[in-house]
Amino acid sequence: MALRQQVQSLTEETICPICLDFFTDPVSLDCGHNFCRSCISQCWEKKEINSCPECRAEFPERNLRINRALANLTEKTRKLKLNPEEKENKLHCEKHQEELKLFCETDNKLICLICRDSREHREHRFLPIDEAAEIYKNHANSTLDSLTEKKSAFLETEQKQKGKISEVRKQSSSLQTHITSEFSKMHQILTEKEQRLLRDLREEEERILEPMEKNLREIQETLNSIEEKLSKLQKQMEQKDELIFLKEEACWKRRISGEGHILSLSAAAMSIGKFKGPLQYTAWREMINSINPGKTLLFIFLILNPVVTGLKGLQGPRLNIHFAGC
Repeated sequence: MALRQQVQSLTEETICPICLDFFTDPVSLDCGHNFCRSCISQCWEKKEINSCPECRAEFPERNLRINRALANLTEKTRKLKLNPEEKENKLHCEKHQEELKLFCETDNKLICLICRDSREHREHRFLPIDEAAEIYKNHANSTLDSLTEKKSAFLETEQKQKGKISEVRKQSSSLQTHITSEFSKMHQILTEKEQRLLRDLREEEERILEPMEKNLREIQETLNSIEEKLSKLQKQMEQKDELIFLKEEACWKRRISGEGHILSLSAAAMSIGKFKGPLQYTAWREMINSINPGKTLLFIFLILNPVVTGLKGLQGPRLNIHFAGC
């Protein structure tokens, strides 16, 4: 890095400000600025006044002095610039500024010949740089082969792991579909059971209410008739003519005596057993009948076992569960 900066600094000093290239036959003006002879000559030919392109100083005559020192510096810089990598590759000892020619195996570092003879590296093991490079290249190749094999093994394991993950996800997706399907069937059974019970309940309600509502209508009609007769009787009671009163009284007695009606109450109890009983049990029993008992007997038992256990404490008739196909 330091050598590159030095080359760059020298290059800047040997560049013509007009053509921006290395000086060719450099000459100096009276003001001290330097240019290629051909560059400054062409520049002055285009102008009527002889002036410096850098500082604008004017000169009565065209005095161009050859700058041999700058020409030599330019040539050396040109050669140095042509092969900068070769210069860069020559590493030097930071302590002694000597070229690094040995590799200290003990300290695992590059050293110069002066470092080898110093007290710091006394009794250390040394190798020429090319021999050390060959040895460590072989070590690196061995490590490279080992890492390559490990990489292949890990890639294979990675593919297998991805395959296992894919299998689990596929299996999980299939099970999700199965669970949704099975519970949809159970929901359908429960929904149908609910609808049937509600329909039966409505029919039971209509069967019981029909005669009761009919009797209610008859009672209401009788009440209306009685209200009408009461109204007429009250008007009769207000009759002041005794003959007319007695005549109408005889007619009313015959009507009332001829319209005797026996009042009765229509009542009936609903059969609430099928609607109020352990509906969970009946619903489960229907779901059992829809499942293949040969394949899922254990599954049914495991599901119904907690249900039956929970129903043991219920008051009511004894529950007898029969498994189809057992």
